[in-house]
Amino acid sequence: MDAKQQELLNRITIKSGLMGGRPTVRSLRFPVSDILELLASGLTEAEILEQHPILEQLDIQAALLYASMKVKNTAVIYAA
Repeated sequence: MDAKQQELLNRITIKSGLMGGRPTVRSLRFPVSDILELLASGLTEAEILEQHPILEQLDIQAALLYASMKVKNTAVIYAA
């Protein structure tokens, strides 16, 4: 994993008391799965960012990278 990928993954947080421990973006109450569902529904990045101003473009990239790594069954390690 290169430095850019690690920087993106640092945007994904998992906290037991937040959203039931589901992966979220930057400790916000915005789950990674919601970003993926918005993309799957056909919304563009621009549309998502317009509808959800709390998000940043890098958050969407981070969600996609995280999902890709989970599908590949790659270990993602978080340092607290």
